[in-house]
Amino acid sequence: MGKTEEVIDLSKNGTYIVKDGKLLLVPSPPAGFGKQVINWQGGKPCNGTIEESVKF
Repeated sequence: MGKTEEVIDLSKNGTYIVKDGKLLLVPSPPAGFGKQVINWQGGKPCNGTIEESVKF
């Protein structure tokens, strides 16, 4: 397998997953507050949840 490269804009905040040689951006919580939970199976990320929080 050849070497694969991706370019990430380091001026933008984000969470990325690399799965099977592909770079995926994990969506942020819509309101900007919350958490992302990534689940793994067999050594690979398989799914995740995004929870949104309300900030008062």
